[in-house]
Amino acid sequence: MLQISPRPLRLLFVDGNTREQRQNHAAGYRDLSPADAYAEEVRRIAPGSITDICLPADEGANLPDGSGLQSYDGIFLTGSSLHIYNLEPAVTRQIELMQAIYASGTPCFGSCWGIQIGTVAAGGTVIANPRGREVGFARRITLTQAGQGHPLLAGRPTAFDAPAIHLDTVAQPPAGATVLASNPYSVVHACEIAHDGGLFWGVQYHPEFPLAQVASILERMTPLLIAEGFRKDEAATAAWLADVTALDADPARFDLAWAHGLDEEVLDPWRRVTELRNFLEHRVQPQASARGRA
Repeated sequence: MLQISPRPLRLLFVDGNTREQRQNHAAGYRDLSPADAYAEEVRRIAPGSITDICLPADEGANLPDGSGLQSYDGIFLTGSSLHIYNLEPAVTRQIELMQAIYASGTPCFGSCWGIQIGTVAAGGTVIANPRGREVGFARRITLTQAGQGHPLLAGRPTAFDAPAIHLDTVAQPPAGATVLASNPYSVVHACEIAHDGGLFWGVQYHPEFPLAQVASILERMTPLLIAEGFRKDEAATAAWLADVTALDADPARFDLAWAHGLDEEVLDPWRRVTELRNFLEHRVQPQASARGRA
């Protein structure tokens, strides 16, 4: 459990999904939107935190301005089913919000879509990965030399797996970016970006996803998984996801862990959220204590 200041942390969760995407997620996973589920994971690390949610993909959404952003101790960006190179209003609003987050100086962390937003808002580029989709788990995420000494990844081994579901990937990091981890699918699996007075930490994978959430999302993707050759048919997909769900309920199932090549970096709930805990400990808490936001 994170040692926090006497007052509760005030945290903002930016849900990158459209209303329809949020509703689909909630229907499949415990009636929780992606931001609700993310906030739940973070509150386990920092109990008592005050968590707000904003919905920039929605037209007419009431988004915080610079002073509003500065009132938060930390900001988290969720994943999304959108594609950042499709510059529709639901996307451009999020890029503009991320630019305001940089300018506010408020500590910010993003997963998957979050690292893509952080990249593009600072001048980098994101593309559909020519290597294809990473589904279920990103394998052999390997720390760069910079990553081996970086607090975001403190406690991670040199190479590890993590929950991941994405097609898009960072093609060109922006100026001011330091790549912290890579794997054969994505050159940028973790990075730090300094831009316009702000500092962003992001990962392409999902440390906030319990295995049951991974299974729920992949179940809705069953036709795509079959079409892209990840599973032979619906029965094979259902059997795979049943194993993933069983591991969520009982991480000690050695037979299933061995069969799917998963270890404690994924199965141990405390180790899985390493990056969230490190962000809170090394970025959010020190600034919260120093700035004394009420």
